[in-house]
Amino acid sequence: MTYIAATRAALAARIPDLDPPLLDLYLLLALVKGPAVTSADVHDAWAIWCSRSRPDHRDLIPYPQLSTAVQALDQPFADAIAAAALAQTQETAA
Repeated sequence: MTYIAATRAALAARIPDLDPPLLDLYLLLALVKGPAVTSADVHDAWAIWCSRSRPDHRDLIPYPQLSTAVQALDQPFADAIAAAALAQTQETAA
């Protein structure tokens, strides 16, 4: 299994039923940001994905302009991405 497939699987296990194109954007965050991923990064990835299907979505605004309640919705995804990245890093090191 490649590191891409392994990280994708680790991420999919943490965030089940995610649309595959969004999963791949989150996978990219896991690979390039790793455990340093932020909820703002998650929002940007989600915004790219959402802009194709719902370009009029009210939350397609820069992260700092979101309410704190909406910003908080991104944190569990950031946590899952960071955990998947860390798990893959540890598995690769072993």
